[in-house]
Amino acid sequence: MRTVTAVAHRGDPYRVRENTIDSLRSALQLGADAVEIDVRTTRDGVPVLLHDETLKRLWELERPLRSLSCDELRGLTDGGVPTLVDALAATGDSRIMVDLPGAANARAVRRVVDVIRECGAEDRVYYCADAQAMLAVRAADPAAEIALTWTTLAPPRPALLEAVRPRWLNYRFTLVDRALTAHVHRNGHLLSVWTPDTRRSMRRLLDMGVDSITTNRVDTLYALRKAWSGE
Repeated sequence: MRTVTAVAHRGDPYRVRENTIDSLRSALQLGADAVEIDVRTTRDGVPVLLHDETLKRLWELERPLRSLSCDELRGLTDGGVPTLVDALAATGDSRIMVDLPGAANARAVRRVVDVIRECGAEDRVYYCADAQAMLAVRAADPAAEIALTWTTLAPPRPALLEAVRPRWLNYRFTLVDRALTAHVHRNGHLLSVWTPDTRRSMRRLLDMGVDSITTNRVDTLYALRKAWSGE
């Protein structure tokens, strides 16, 4: 029976604030095979978990992350925004999908890759983001596992695929049909999708043959996958 990886999007965001240690732990307790986290760097180059450029949406603070040191960030959020080191320690041996949102620059990407290497987590971490960020990851770590995020039905150029060498192609779930699934597999890649949150969408994707589903409702996916596979 084919196994579909259940990836928790930013942890368990409908129960616990996204990209926090409690959210990651909650997702793993609910059955996630992997947790997706968003990583940016502070003014002093410390990788931390935050999707947005600012603290406004999650922390109600009109402060851009790039203007804050790690110590300042810790003080403003009472330690609520974890460092990447903290997140890796809190998730044990679990798989982690590191998303690099925004226009990640090569220096920031290299710092993220270096921290993961220093923590001995290379074997359980894989990366996703757009082509620019994934080219930077590939330059920083020739052996990195990559899920190239793609947002159009026009396929990635062969030269780009040769440069990035992704294991996965990572598509918005609404773009995926059986033809796309077959094409991705025929070209030797695994297919990852994001972020369906309804049972109907999840079931459709399971039936289409995708290899990984990233969702905000990992408990729903876990239960549906169990019934679908006859576990």
